[in-house]
Amino acid sequence: MRYPYATLSIAAICGLVFLLQQFWYWEVFNSLALVSSGVWARPWTLISYTLVHADIIHIGYNMFALLLFGSILESVIGSRKFLAIYLVSGLAAGIAGVLLYTASIGASGAVFGVIGCLALLRPRLAVWVMGAPMPMIIAAAVWILIDILGIPAPDNIAHEAHIFGIGIGIAAGLLLHDKYAEPLRRKRRKQERPTDREIDEWEERYMK
Repeated sequence: MRYPYATLSIAAICGLVFLLQQFWYWEVFNSLALVSSGVWARPWTLISYTLVHADIIHIGYNMFALLLFGSILESVIGSRKFLAIYLVSGLAAGIAGVLLYTASIGASGAVFGVIGCLALLRPRLAVWVMGAPMPMIIAAAVWILIDILGIPAPDNIAHEAHIFGIGIGIAAGLLLHDKYAEPLRRKRRKQERPTDREIDEWEERYMK
């Protein structure tokens, strides 16, 4: 089993950035947050915005999901592929943010990419969603539906960015499926019929 170095490193960096925000909030925000009108002058913010979070609840939810799903995915596909999926998903969510929002922060788009990929590779993995256990593939569908239904809501949640991120994850899952996926259904082993000799030995042992 591979150790989730990349997952833990990302979580540690996000935690460090959040700590710095408590002392120099606007300096950190202005340096790392994705502001759509200034993206051409600061292209690195298409990725760095994933390190910035609004409050303890925001970073708490994102890091919990990252540590849970990210560590599983990284143990399956390795650190390099995991990191590539995480960054590309975050980039896709960032591009959606530039097109749709004035500013974006948070790792949720990248984390949704992890969720999308894991749902394709480990569809039977049991997870809890809103207090109910369900397979990972169903959970991912529920989260997509929640984001679709949440698009019209004025809740300051980047629902469209989540969808972009999970879409990249699903695409990655399809590319990696043949090598890393488990079957959606487990094949039952065929029961071998005992031989006549085995039947005779059983009768000799237990029936006499």
